Amino acid sequence: MSVSLEQLRRCHFAVDLGAARTRVYVKGAGLVVDQPSVAAVNVRSGSLIAVGDFAEQMTGRTPDYIRVVRPISGGTVVDIDMAQRMLRHLMGDKMRRALRRKARLRAAACTPHDADPLAQRATIETLLGLGARRVELVDTLIAAAVGCGLPVERPEATMIMVCGAAATQVAVLSLGSIVTAQRIPVGGEAVDHAIVQYLRHTHELLLPSQSVRPLQLALSGNGLTPQGPPRTEINGRDVATGLPRTVRVDTSAVREAIQTPLTAVLDGIGKVLRECPPDLVADLADRGIIMVGGSALLPGFDQMVREATGMPVFIAERPDLCAARGLGEMLEGRIEPLVLDPLAA
Repeated sequence: MSVSLEQLRRCHFAVDLGAARTRVYVKGAGLVVDQPSVAAVNVRSGSLIAVGDFAEQMTGRTPDYIRVVRPISGGTVVDIDMAQRMLRHLMGDKMRRALRRKARLRAAACTPHDADPLAQRATIETLLGLGARRVELVDTLIAAAVGCGLPVERPEATMIMVCGAAATQVAVLSLGSIVTAQRIPVGGEAVDHAIVQYLRHTHELLLPSQSVRPLQLALSGNGLTPQGPPRTEINGRDVATGLPRTVRVDTSAVREAIQTPLTAVLDGIGKVLRECPPDLVADLADRGIIMVGGSALLPGFDQMVREATGMPVFIAERPDLCAARGLGEMLEGRIEPLVLDPLAA
């Protein structure tokens, strides 16, 4: 990790390409972009109509000639050209001109722990298209751990759980490296899908895509635990008639529907702990698990993990920004590299 830190200190900007949001950190300026990873395109002319917040508001509300696309899925760029166009507009002409003045412009980007070479290459190509001459890749787990202040360089165990939109990554870190990790293909989108399917099958109600988050917030208080509010009203469209309809939903049943996809996350945590050396597991019994990522804010998710593992569970401050903040810490040179020199004979 010491070599990577030296290379990262030479980078001028860093990008956290998430399935839900894209964040850009510029050295010396801080976080300059924090917008949804969404773009709206005119399919007739191919022109870009909107990006970020405005494009997300257009989801499900567009005429036939406008298509809302997400060029990033699960931390992997699936449409390089569209991702480049989206990033150009999000950064703006002024910021891009300032970066282009840098000699040998360097960039850094987060990639999922088990990203294959093709996925890594797609991320590199996206940033090369923005003018970068060299791109450094950082494991999302390392960046998030640095961003939430975990002592990753020390010879002690720290466990981090990155709860993303498309996947959840769990890892145990020690001495600046990943000891063992798992990527579970279940994230906030799976929870949204479980809620939509429950309402469709049980209440014959089609829920608008932008109403899923408010429903999750309706479970807040104690969230996934039985102490949450007993019932809540939901507006949607009747499956049979197509007319608008309001139903009163039993929140305990919704919580059960949410828990079904999250069991895979609990299985992944158990697998990581089983593969971890006993000495490090003993450290974790006291230090617990740190949750980062936007889906870490799902009401009651931390309590669910706490009950399943018997370990302390904490949600980082501003968990959605941890990975971008960690990249920034590395770019600014605030992280001291761990140097393990060989002993003299």
